[in-house]
Order: sequence, then C-alpha cells, then structure tokens
Amino acid sequence: MVKNDIMIEPKLKQVIEDEVFSGTIHMKRNKEDVILLAAGYANRSEEKKNELNTRFGIASGCKLFTAVAIGQLVEKGVISFESSLKDCLDIEFPNFATNITIHHLLTHSAGIPDYFDEAEMDDFEDLWKQQPMYLLRNLKDFVPMFQEKSMVFNPGEKFHYNNAGFILLGLIIEHKTGLRFIDYIETNIFKRCNMHDSGYFSMDQLPKNTASGYIEEEDGTWRTNVYSIPVIGGSDGGAYVTAPDMNKFWEGLLNNMLLEEPTKNMLLEPHIQVKQEVYYGYGIWINKRAGEISKYHVMGYDPGVSFHSVVYPNPGIILTISSNKSKGPFKIMKFLEDELILI
Repeated sequence: MVKNDIMIEPKLKQVIEDEVFSGTIHMKRNKEDVILLAAGYANRSEEKKNELNTRFGIASGCKLFTAVAIGQLVEKGVISFESSLKDCLDIEFPNFATNITIHHLLTHSAGIPDYFDEAEMDDFEDLWKQQPMYLLRNLKDFVPMFQEKSMVFNPGEKFHYNNAGFILLGLIIEHKTGLRFIDYIETNIFKRCNMHDSGYFSMDQLPKNTASGYIEEEDGTWRTNVYSIPVIGGSDGGAYVTAPDMNKFWEGLLNNMLLEEPTKNMLLEPHIQVKQEVYYGYGIWINKRAGEISKYHVMGYDPGVSFHSVVYPNPGIILTISSNKSKGPFKIMKFLEDELILI
C-alpha cells in the first residue's frame, strides 16, 4: 500500500518484481505511514507469505543498538567514550595497543584484528569451516577467533569496518552491568521503544512470524541460512526486528527516549570520514550533501539477510526495508530516494 503518491506505485511494483523482492517496506513521513508493503515468502516450503509484522534478521543493522547501550552507560558514569579498553575488560589481548578507547571501537578506528574482515573475505560462510557456528552462543565464544592476533594499524589512524570491535563493546556492557548483552538490549532499548516483536532469537528456536533467510544456489534452487550465520545474534549483529519496530526505535532515539540530548548528539556526530560525503558516527552511517546531513542509516548483510533503515532529517522521513534474501533493499531504497524522497 502506497498512500498519497499514487503515480509512484506502478514504478515501485516494477522494482519489486525486478528484484524478486522478499521482505517488507515501511516508510513514515512526519509520523504518518506512507508505505506499508510486504512481498515474497517468510517460509518458501510452506508458501507462508511475508507480512508487515514478520520478523527479519538484520545482521549488522543492530550495531546502533550496541552504541546506544554504551551511551546509556556513559550517562550513568560507568564509563566514558574516552575510557580505554584495558580498563573496561578483564580479558587479556597480548598484542593489542594499550591506548584503544571506547571511541575507537565505536567508530571502527581501533586498528584491532577482526574475526571476519569484510574487506578481505568474500564469503561469511567460510568462517564456519573451522569454527562451528552452532557453538557461538555467547559473546565470549568469539574472543579466541581474534584474541592473539596483532594490530592492523594504530588506534585512530583510519576507518576500517570491524565486527570484533563491537564484540568487545558488547563484552564491556556485560562486564559493567552483570547482564547478558541481549537481555540488556531487550530491556533497556526494545521495551522502552515498545518494540514488542523484536529480540535476539536462537536460530534453532525462532518464534512465530519470523522469516527464514534464503540463499539462492547457482542452479536456481534455494536453501536456508541456518548453517551460514552464528546461531544467535549479539553486539555486532543478528537481532530480529519487524520494520514497524525499527521505525519505533528511530522515533525513540530521536525523541530522547533512549538517551539524553547531549549523548544522542554524540552518537549522531560525524566522527570519522569514510569517503567523500560519507561519515560514521557511533554505530551509525551518516551521509552529507552540500555540507548538510542528508541521512542517517544502518544496514546489514549476511547470507540470506539484507537490510536498510534510514532517517532523512529534512523531509522528516523514516524508512525501513527488511529482506530474507541477500539483496533487494538497497535498490528499493535508491529508487525511493530518487522518486519520492528526492535527496
């Protein structure tokens, strides 16, 4: 359903058909629903269709949840953004620099080795040939995959996307609160924003209305991603949300339901430049156009998962596109930006 913009509907349907899109689209403008749309199957074997309240994995799209949780601990005086890693965790990393800070971890500029370096490895599934994914049920289970490795560059030297840094942030949250990371997020973020359909679910215990992720083989057949990603999500990715719930999160963040104004502004500050007009804040991508911020966004890609969620501050638009396939949301987002959002 597309409201008010009748002329765009046939074009949007064509993009959805071209992409063979499977997922949901939820757009709000000034708190009013503009697009509410679901397509494809949550379960291909049973031909169960996706609905607007279907839960989807969002991969790295939930790094922002981790950043918000860190901001909450900063507000309580438990840590600061300049606190050093060595003072926040009681885990030894013998080859890490001693001057790594929370700020470095939040901005992917710590220079630490990654357990999965997206710039060097093409296939996330390759990780599980030596490390069974079903054994990774807690954040500490990831630590041996990078604990003994050497630094890649000096802290603060540059941006280099890093999943291990967010594993460490999650471990800091657990160490400082005494709670499991996923329990902290569900209580202090999801519940505050009335995200009742969202959570961190184990792949072998998925609740109802949850889409299975699908990977297309070269011969055109499909398989689920049950053996392709960690069995349960954590601080670097893997939450399940509905599109409406994700938009509730954005509204909660922007309306200071999760953080006070100064801390929220720290998250949304363009702390480090990634490339021309593209920056990174704390757990969030930031795009500029003509010197002004044009959008805040998060994204996630795993085998059988693709996700984009965006805030466009000037038009007052929030857009979330979730999919249980490895592609689709990006092209739909770009189409909507060109045809409707006009950035």
